[in-house]
Amino acid sequence: MNTKKTGTGMIFAACILGMFALTLFFGNMEKNQHNPNRDPQSHVLQNAVEVTLKKNRQGHYLAAGSINHQPVEFLLDTGATDVVVPAGLADDLQLRIGRRGTAMTANGSVTVFETNIDVLSIGEINLYNVRASINPSMTAPGVLLGMSALGRIEFAHEGDTLTLRQKSQ
Repeated sequence: MNTKKTGTGMIFAACILGMFALTLFFGNMEKNQHNPNRDPQSHVLQNAVEVTLKKNRQGHYLAAGSINHQPVEFLLDTGATDVVVPAGLADDLQLRIGRRGTAMTANGSVTVFETNIDVLSIGEINLYNVRASINPSMTAPGVLLGMSALGRIEFAHEGDTLTLRQKSQ
């Protein structure tokens, strides 16, 4: 066997493996920059549960969570009256479509449908029986976490962090 060919083959294989490892590393880094809260950690205190979120590079607070025990990504939006779910995702989550209504957005008025979320979770914070809207015009894959949920917990903003706190009942 020719050792020169073997050495060249080994170098080629090492380069391919190195590029693969770098692709995984930078791909994961990019995901963390988009949503640095892909696994929000909870801190259980004596009388409350806290979840601390970091801003992403665009200055938004995104967080992994769940609706009715199905994983979703939330975009926290204090300007949204309700939790707002895109229609396609609402179908996947098997949310019931309720009464038709109109909502005002930055892009004007849109038709929405009332729905109810049995349980909404971020970390160890669990909210039950949350009012929500299904928006057929919404194309983003995430869920707007509006005041129908945020109004039921305390939140404090400091620097690039947002702390959510649910008091024990």
